[in-house]
Amino acid sequence: MENEQIAIVTNDYSEIIRLPFSRKLLYGIGHVLNDICASMWFTYLLVFFHLVLGFNSTLAGIILLIGQIADALATPFIGFHSDKNDHFWLCKYGRRKTWHLIGTLCILFAFPFIFSHCIGCETSHEWAQLVYYAAFVIIFQFGWAAVQISHLSLVPELTPFQHERTELIAIRYSFTVLSNVFVYCITWTVLHITNTKDSNPQIGPDDAKKFQEVVFIGIGVGTITSILFHIFVKENFVNNSNSPLHRNTRTVLLLLKNVQLYQVACIYMPTRLFINLSQIYIPLYLHESLNMPATSLATIPLIMYLSSFVMSLIIERLNTKLGRKISYCFGVILGICACIWIQFGTGLTYTKYHIYPVSLILGSAGSIMLVTSLGITADFIGQNVDSGAFVYGIMSFADKLCNGLAVMLIQYLSCWVDNKNYYKNVLVYVCAISAIFGLLMMLCTKSFHHNIAYNTLHSERDNISITTSTTENEPSIRPENVT
Repeated sequence: MENEQIAIVTNDYSEIIRLPFSRKLLYGIGHVLNDICASMWFTYLLVFFHLVLGFNSTLAGIILLIGQIADALATPFIGFHSDKNDHFWLCKYGRRKTWHLIGTLCILFAFPFIFSHCIGCETSHEWAQLVYYAAFVIIFQFGWAAVQISHLSLVPELTPFQHERTELIAIRYSFTVLSNVFVYCITWTVLHITNTKDSNPQIGPDDAKKFQEVVFIGIGVGTITSILFHIFVKENFVNNSNSPLHRNTRTVLLLLKNVQLYQVACIYMPTRLFINLSQIYIPLYLHESLNMPATSLATIPLIMYLSSFVMSLIIERLNTKLGRKISYCFGVILGICACIWIQFGTGLTYTKYHIYPVSLILGSAGSIMLVTSLGITADFIGQNVDSGAFVYGIMSFADKLCNGLAVMLIQYLSCWVDNKNYYKNVLVYVCAISAIFGLLMMLCTKSFHHNIAYNTLHSERDNISITTSTTENEPSIRPENVT
């Protein structure tokens, strides 16, 4: 009807207080425990199970695949329920922070068992040990997903400003980098001190206790940062029980029909594939292809993340000045250059000198691509914070499932390909193809002039019963004014 409009509540951004820098930092440390565990998971899981515990390549890949599938299945579930305003008593603490707390407890319980010998079954068959480790991996990945999704979905709720959201993501990623740097420094320290006493400088079955030491130190630091996050970061309580955009099954189905959701996922998924595969296979590349000592398994990833940290300090300005697409393209170009260098890098000169600038370029490329893709996801969510966790859950679902299947396939093929340069080829071809695919999807994706709130509302406008009568003095609501 001409005299009826859908009631839309808009925010007056001029009256919104901007986030203090201290709160941004406290938000950033809320993901440190996840970051420390993820660093161990992606960098050293295959190394630990294959070189320390003696699992064959396929079984080691199955362990990682189980974790990725568990994470992939958990993220949409957690995202859906994290968006709901349940009346459960614990949710009064905050719907995001409640899931963050649950996830933190799951991680603290399960993760130490993953990087340890099978308690009571150390001499059992590998498949029996696989069941043992799979149980802890599933619990850990559920907790990891709960922390990741709840933490990411806080970004649109803490601030409506795009540049502040980018800054929050950049700070979050900076702490991710610092967490990885911390893990690699501890790992290098432990391996360097002990390897001076060992005749074999490479990783072997006697190094299990060294990995346990790294895990316990990391979890201790992560626990402290999580406590600080829960004490000082206050969640903005949103009562959307009467909102026309209240989360329900019908709204989820409408969201799943949104083509832009899959465009964003096709940018985020290859970005994570590029970063995760380079992180997973750099240690095996150094060990198998270049025959470098154990300490290099810490120093090279450390250099990668130091360069990521430096780049993360300027990513916000890069996105602001150049835009999302140009920034992402720049990251992809750097990543492809690193892959080409790895392809043609051989000899003693390469292992002594060239490997370090290669790791610098890889780290910088991953930093630019990841922060930019997360910024695109936040742009897609817009002001519809009630859909934030579900959207991040869909992104993570695609990411984890794709990564798990890719690693499983790579590990399976490694049993059939007897080639010293196998992991080198993985870094060169798989990572480069992932970056190029992400670039193509970025170039094909239009800017998000209308966010989820508008798209969902536009789809439901004929079915929403909440209307208001306009008067002669009231301006009509135009699509470009919808936020």
